[in-house]
Amino acid sequence: MKNYTEITSVDQWKKVLEQSSEKPVVVFKHSTTCPVSAHAYEEFSDFDKPMDRYLVKVIEHRPVSNEISLDLGIQHESPQAFVISNGNAMWNASHWKITKKELDKATASL
Repeated sequence: MKNYTEITSVDQWKKVLEQSSEKPVVVFKHSTTCPVSAHAYEEFSDFDKPMDRYLVKVIEHRPVSNEISLDLGIQHESPQAFVISNGNAMWNASHWKITKKELDKATASL
């Protein structure tokens, strides 16, 4: 079951970034051709805290992925996950460090 909204445009990303000033959000950057990213995607999908979650397919929507890196000041990696609040990444991880357990820990105080 899909529990996220896909971001497909830079404008949509800017709205999500603005929204993070009202409540924290989780953003996952996913490579649809990478086995490590497929594993991280499953972990992201299993994360079930009731908060807004977003997915960016990095190959299909590279401008969005690049803009996220610029806006957050964090070098692009794929897969990559962020917890964003007030326009800033409070937490981020990449590759095998993206797990449901780590997402739970990163959002425990929210």
